[in-house]
Amino acid sequence: MSEWVRLQAADGHELSAYVATPEGQPIGALIVVQEIFGVNPSIRSVADAYAKDGFLAIAPALFDRFERGLELTYEGDDLKKAYDLYGQLKPETQLLDIAAAYEHVKGTGKGTGVVGFCYGGLLTWLSATRAKSLNMNLTCAIGYYAGGIGKVAAEQPSCPVQLHFGANDDHIGKDQVDAVRTAHPGVEIFLYEGAGHAFANEARASYVPAATALARQRSLAFLKAHLG
Repeated sequence: MSEWVRLQAADGHELSAYVATPEGQPIGALIVVQEIFGVNPSIRSVADAYAKDGFLAIAPALFDRFERGLELTYEGDDLKKAYDLYGQLKPETQLLDIAAAYEHVKGTGKGTGVVGFCYGGLLTWLSATRAKSLNMNLTCAIGYYAGGIGKVAAEQPSCPVQLHFGANDDHIGKDQVDAVRTAHPGVEIFLYEGAGHAFANEARASYVPAATALARQRSLAFLKAHLG
């Protein structure tokens, strides 16, 4: 079952969030953090898939601060609008929206994790490193192709983290991945040969099915180990 709900962030901002509920008792809760294209069909499908796997999944609409109900595709005017909005995003603000989603699902009685993609992958890392200041008690975090992570690689996560990168990602240099690996040898980092940026989004031309399947298998095992 899925539905849209309303949340309120700590600064008073109201936002919507897509919630996918599993059948039976959830294994745990999972915050799904969007790319720069809104809570579009791709992100909703991620939440739905994790719900089928037994997780209570919630995807906060980070773009509600700019335009409510915004769902973008990956080309043309939509792509331009996405990059324009990207220039206005501030992690400190978007983290408030993630914290609001956490407040909504933390009552499941199980642990709460975060999984994010692209800009959402960066926010996933920052959620893990700044959780305490946001009153979040996260159990684990998974970031897919987290752009800009190298700049905040020195921050210390408060929960186990798993990261996935395409080996051929032209948006994220190897130096960023190495910065995290050097600062945090305990963080699980996986590189996928022949995969570029956004390799796990089947709606994009960069989609790599084999890498996606392997990354999802690893993600599920990680989530069940820490949330189950």
